[in-house]
Parts: sequence; structure tokens; C-alpha cells
Amino acid sequence: MENKNITLPEAQQMVDQWIKTIGVRYFSELTNLAILTEEVGELARIMARTYGDQSFKKSDEGKDMADEMADVLWVLICLANQTGIDLNEAFLKNIEKKTNRDKDRHQNNEKLK
Repeated sequence: MENKNITLPEAQQMVDQWIKTIGVRYFSELTNLAILTEEVGELARIMARTYGDQSFKKSDEGKDMADEMADVLWVLICLANQTGIDLNEAFLKNIEKKTNRDKDRHQNNEKLK
């Protein structure tokens, strides 16, 4: 696949098209939630070994942090598609919420200076 930038709506459409043509159908929402948890755990394992105090094991060989992040994103997009969430709209609303709520909070946090 060629390297190109895509939008969140395009990503949602790409996943939906893949599911409907190659994946047969979406797994149930609860199954996808369990899979999301599993994928986050796989990412956490690599992060703990790369940036934390744990050493790599033989079973960690060949694991790629970017690929694990993409797995997390994939399942999150599946859940959004299944539940009718427009991730673009949700993300923009979330940024606005965080901006309004935290506009002074982090600037005034002595721990961050």
C-alpha cells in the first residue's frame, strides 16, 4: 500500500470496507472491546521493555511498536464504526473540552516546569 496521509473519516471508511469485503463481518462490540484491551496490553509490553525497566524476552522479538499502535487504532475504529461514532467529530469535541478545561491547569502546574 502506498504511503499517504488519510483523514479519520477515510480511516473509518477503509476499515469498514475491509471488514465487509475481507473480514466478513464485525466481531461483536464486546469481543472487540476485549480485543482492544489485548492490543493495548501488547503495546504496553513493548513500551515497558523499550522505555521501562523490563528487559526484552525471546517472545518479544519481531514486535513493532508502530504496528501495535496501528492494531489499537484499528480496533478502536471498528468499535466507533459499530456504535455510530464519527471519530473526527468526537476528536474535535474532545480537543475543545480539554482546551476549555485545562487551559490554565497545566501552565500553572509546578510539576511540569
